[in-house]
Amino acid sequence: MTISNANTNATVGLLGDTPTRSYAHKLHLFNAFAQPELQAVIAGLALRPGQRALDAGCGVGLACAWFQEAVGPDGLVVGVDLSGDHTRLARMAHRHVVQGDIARLPFAPASFDLVWCSNTLNHARDPIAALRALAPMLRPNGRVVIGQSAFLPEMFFAWDARLESAITTACRQYYRDKYGLNERDLAPTRNVVGFVRQAGLTQIQAQTVVIERTTPLTAEDEAYFVECVFNGYWGHKVRPYLDEDDWHELTALCDPASPAFCLRRDDFHHIQTYTVVTGVASDNAMSKL
Repeated sequence: MTISNANTNATVGLLGDTPTRSYAHKLHLFNAFAQPELQAVIAGLALRPGQRALDAGCGVGLACAWFQEAVGPDGLVVGVDLSGDHTRLARMAHRHVVQGDIARLPFAPASFDLVWCSNTLNHARDPIAALRALAPMLRPNGRVVIGQSAFLPEMFFAWDARLESAITTACRQYYRDKYGLNERDLAPTRNVVGFVRQAGLTQIQAQTVVIERTTPLTAEDEAYFVECVFNGYWGHKVRPYLDEDDWHELTALCDPASPAFCLRRDDFHHIQTYTVVTGVASDNAMSKL
């Protein structure tokens, strides 16, 4: 297979993605944190040696390396990501990575046995169009596998559901304001089963994996919570959307220098979900695209 960079003249994504935008550190933190669960999901796909897989929205490329282990030296795994910085870093983890828009791929139809798309479809302005672009990449009876985090509310502060709800609401409002969206713009993300069905795929299956952590935490867990969530997603971004009492309580819970730092509490208990939806390409389905 000849691999070249795809057309990166893409429109700005729903959440502000462009070829020059990078959030590589957050991607690395999440993948290191969720590695046990993600590798278990990949193992459950039962790829065979010699097969070909496409990681559509590969980020920093860690999953590409895991897929390469699954298909062995005779198989081929290709990653594609819109961000130039992501693809540069991904090439350090995996050889075959191209920069491009998943809706305009540079590959011949029927090139892959499996297309993996993790936490990417929610960034597309038209998820169904993106899936319809991915589906022809599959050989007959190939699979599209969509992974998506957080269909259900996450739990960080098991001892204070009210504060947790206020923070979640504040965070969503921040991102709506940042990207000029309303709540209905973000709501369709949960309908991955519907998207896959409308894209013409068949034999649709869904499974939700629970990612659960309690103290004591690993270094990867703590880095994800502190750097990605507490500082990256929350931090001063949510302050304008919280009352002063909630803001000061949140600051104390999320500060490693504070006696109230939540990750040192014996009752710290985190839960988040990762949903995997699979659709199969058939000759009949492909003919409708």
